[in-house]
Amino acid sequence: MTGIVVLGSTNMDLVAYVPKAPQRGETVTGREFRTVPGGKGANQAVAAARAGGEVAMIGAVGTDDFGVVLRETLEHSAVDTDLLRTAEGPSGTAHIVVDDEGGNAIVVIPGANGTVDHLTPGDETLIAAADALLLQLELPLAGVIAGAEAAHRHGVRTVLTPSPAQPLPPELLAVTDLLVPNEHEAALLTGIADPRAAAEALLRQVPQVVITLGAAGSLHAARGAEPVTVPAPRVRAVDTTAAGDTFVGVLTVALVEGRPMPEAMAWASTAAALSVQRAGASSSMPYRPEIDAGRLEGATGG
Repeated sequence: MTGIVVLGSTNMDLVAYVPKAPQRGETVTGREFRTVPGGKGANQAVAAARAGGEVAMIGAVGTDDFGVVLRETLEHSAVDTDLLRTAEGPSGTAHIVVDDEGGNAIVVIPGANGTVDHLTPGDETLIAAADALLLQLELPLAGVIAGAEAAHRHGVRTVLTPSPAQPLPPELLAVTDLLVPNEHEAALLTGIADPRAAAEALLRQVPQVVITLGAAGSLHAARGAEPVTVPAPRVRAVDTTAAGDTFVGVLTVALVEGRPMPEAMAWASTAAALSVQRAGASSSMPYRPEIDAGRLEGATGG
């Protein structure tokens, strides 16, 4: 079993499905509404657990009904929630519009996530015993930096998803082992549209980068090595929500199992491709046997 700790957000996703997303000032009629447990941290935790990782979650839920459901959802996927705090007030929510092309637009309201601006002694003990720490940017930056610095002190690999995209302080970059932006986040962080050139720029700040490229696959770049692009399976997307989180969670499981990066990226791409063919965030994430079967089919031309 692999030891992965996720320090991140838990949100209830409030999802409206529409033929076409509204423009500013426009009202459209949707065809369906769902509430789906999500949050980038919880999504990555569920993805990693379903892929076979031994996963623990550090974060916070509120005292509302959403908080109960969010905790139960993590536990149902075998994620350890012993250090998932309960903060007075509402849980985090994400308000999502998904169009018929599978694209989405999201507004996140932090709620309880906004209280995770520091570590407790128990948090650091848990991180110190892990193989990898997964981080995103839906928590206060002070909490993210504290987690990354704790991992660095104990020699634990840090994997950072820089989303929502924002300038990354030097003290966070200094303790980031692997940065996993999508191509838009990479462009925002560097001011460079071309993913390969953006990856080269990011390598001046972190030792390794994987840039996800949507249907085009993913790009790996590391200091002293040639960049490698791994294609993604071709599928029809129903809902791309949490595809990136699926990729990161599954990629991390593969890496801590000792798989070579290109193999880990291919396995993670298969998981992400399976997830976009289903609606929802955590509800769309595949289990390890599905991912393995998907890889086998892809390898044989299926």
